[in-house]
Amino acid sequence: MATQKMTTQDFKDKVFNYEKVADWKYLGELPAIIDFYADWCGPCKMIAPLLEELSDEYKGKISIYKVDTDVEQELSAVFGIQSIPTMLFIGADGEPMMQPGALPKHVLRKIIEEKLLVATKEIN
Repeated sequence: MATQKMTTQDFKDKVFNYEKVADWKYLGELPAIIDFYADWCGPCKMIAPLLEELSDEYKGKISIYKVDTDVEQELSAVFGIQSIPTMLFIGADGEPMMQPGALPKHVLRKIIEEKLLVATKEIN
């Protein structure tokens, strides 16, 4: 499994520690997708294999994390997650973008190519 389950503490360590810093500052090295999901959610189950495939396709270029909203309620509350799945996209520039809903693979790929990897391409 290429996607990684993420706890609230993992989020604070790898993405952003909202308890210590007021202004968003992404801590990760690679662009990321964070999938806020629940095991009982039908649309979440539909996109899970797509995220696994994309994780393999973009290995070493992006990180894909999964946050179980039933378990990680504090983190879900911090981001005001009201519907699942909701994706938090973090581009190479570190800027976050939230998107609710189950997106098809071609849309996810377009976001990865046009939003997440853009700054990385400009550097190379």
